[in-house]
Amino acid sequence: MSGITKAALFTLAVPLLAAPALAADQPPGALSLKRVLLSTGGVGYFEHEARVSGDAALTLEVRRDQVDDVLKSIVVYDDHGGIGTVDLPGQEPLETAFRELPFTPEDLASPTALLNAMKGAEVQTSGSRAVSGRLLSVTEEYTQLPNGGGTVTRNRVSLMTAEGLRQLVLEETDSLRFADPRVQEQLDTALAAVAGAAGKERRRLTIRTTAPQTDADADAERTVRVAYVVAAPLWKATYRLTLPESAPGSAKGSEGGTGDLQGWAVLENLSGDDWKGVELSVASGNPVTFRQALYSAYFVNRPEVPVEVLGRVLPPPDEGAVAADAMAKAMEPAVRSRAATESGAPTAMAAPPAPAPAMSAPFAGAMPQRAAETTPAESTEATAQVLFRYPQPVTLANGGTMMMPITARAIPAERLSLYQPNTQPRHPLAALRLSNGDSGETGLPPGVLTLYERLGGAAAYVGDARLATLPAGESRILSFAVDQAVTVDRSEQPSRTLSRATLADGVLQLTVTDRQTTTYRIAGAAGEDRTVIVEHPRRSGWELVQPTGGATGGAAPDLTADAYRLPVAVPAGQTVTLAVALERPRIERFGISEMSPEQVRAYASSTELPPAAREALAKVATLRGAVADKERRVADLEREQAEISKEQERLRQNLATLPRDSDLFKRTIAKMGEQETRLDGLSRELTTARKEADTARNTLRDQVRGMTF
Repeated sequence: MSGITKAALFTLAVPLLAAPALAADQPPGALSLKRVLLSTGGVGYFEHEARVSGDAALTLEVRRDQVDDVLKSIVVYDDHGGIGTVDLPGQEPLETAFRELPFTPEDLASPTALLNAMKGAEVQTSGSRAVSGRLLSVTEEYTQLPNGGGTVTRNRVSLMTAEGLRQLVLEETDSLRFADPRVQEQLDTALAAVAGAAGKERRRLTIRTTAPQTDADADAERTVRVAYVVAAPLWKATYRLTLPESAPGSAKGSEGGTGDLQGWAVLENLSGDDWKGVELSVASGNPVTFRQALYSAYFVNRPEVPVEVLGRVLPPPDEGAVAADAMAKAMEPAVRSRAATESGAPTAMAAPPAPAPAMSAPFAGAMPQRAAETTPAESTEATAQVLFRYPQPVTLANGGTMMMPITARAIPAERLSLYQPNTQPRHPLAALRLSNGDSGETGLPPGVLTLYERLGGAAAYVGDARLATLPAGESRILSFAVDQAVTVDRSEQPSRTLSRATLADGVLQLTVTDRQTTTYRIAGAAGEDRTVIVEHPRRSGWELVQPTGGATGGAAPDLTADAYRLPVAVPAGQTVTLAVALERPRIERFGISEMSPEQVRAYASSTELPPAAREALAKVATLRGAVADKERRVADLEREQAEISKEQERLRQNLATLPRDSDLFKRTIAKMGEQETRLDGLSRELTTARKEADTARNTLRDQVRGMTF
């Protein structure tokens, strides 16, 4: 980008972000926020500074919902001194403070509730009646005011004194105090805890640092920095790209020009504190971030062992004994093995494991101070992220939103049309190819982009686009509108080719190539040339075979995660055809003996097979037909046999109802005799037919096993 554009961008940012100088220096030992870094991981890095000397205790207040993250990530840097401990109140300080007290926080709601909770405590009253005794009870009573003025509630206190039971009205005493100083101290502790819990949404951390070990530096002033990482709103990147005015009639896609790119970071301060003159940076990356409940107390569940109670012993009567020395020796290995199995340990005692290395105490020693070097560049490539640092101090009130410039430069921009069938089936999308060259520039984070184009000296809005992460040295295509001047017609034609056939051990193996051909007919714009990039879907297991190089015979096409990108030059007013073919080889296996004669004849007549293969399959088809004929003869005989058997069953049922001397009875008997004769013949024929079918099958199997091609 030209120097004028960059200067204009940062001149615009300065009035919005520049921070006034601090009115006064921070007091010694006070931590003040100096640096903020917001990450696209949804977290923010906050660094505080303080000038201290000798041993020092620094305090830092954080929100309660941030304590887990602070405990996970807090780091302390000290120039020369050491680091001691970091402590803070517990998760529930009020409950902890009242845990050892004889009353609860609810008992402090009123004097009556407190006195009832402290029954038995010795108190002393002063006023018109000075009484000393132990609290027995406090009860409410209602007194009618004169002249119908309503009622008033009073509390009657009952005390057990040396003279006996005494009563007094609490509202009529000047004072009432507990005689035991320890009770009064407990009250003071409880009230202090209640006052401290009023700001329960914040926790105060105390960071203790130690002076340098050498006496010469013990009292020298030094810088201590305390930093941590907590949840923060995601900052967003937005871009503005202004294209130069294109020449009339020029080919969109043939221009190798540049565009003026402005990038901004939109961010919010929701940290709970105002930012005053801080060093602000934003980082773009995808870091691993997580939370852990470090501020909650966890207890390990332990198994409960029942208490052993010694019961009464009632020995059984002795019924004699058998010498068992030999038996005990024989059983000893089995007993040891069973005991080891039940305990989960091997029989032999394993050597004890080496002791774990002792963990060092948190912040046991001084950590080296590492100050980041200031560079004039606005962006820096860091580990797995891009860092953008604003060069001036920033002031932003809590809850405020601001925009911070992150880039201002010229970037190569190529005009083209992108055809994505799933997005728009009839027209390509007007698009740009942005190239982040190897000129020392850093990567660009993802964000939305607003596109402008200069027309006659003025800028006009063209459309919006989404920019994915653009590392240095790579390019991205941004679609911003539908190019209705170009029309695409798409048709698909599947086909299947038999490329190889083998026969061995009675198995026919065919190598089939499936082919899917897609034809794109691209009608160009009437007044200007276009470069259209066709995104053809990729399919798992399929290979691109046409076009072999680029669509115009150049280099191989670009690949995305799910598509091929094929560039096509489309002259003005012309129609260009692009054929894209994908192929997939696959294997089909058939057992020849199980195939039908029709299937074998179909393969035998295929002109895709060589003559030797067709001749072998024709012979197989003849043998398979002979087997089918024999099997059909067996089926016919079995069917006739079943029909005669069914008819004989019917005739037997009729005979049971006919008179034995009737003509019908005699004809039925004669018919059954004929059927029996036929059944005997069928049985012989069926035996012969089955043998012939087995012989035909064996012949087919032997012939097929001997065939190879």
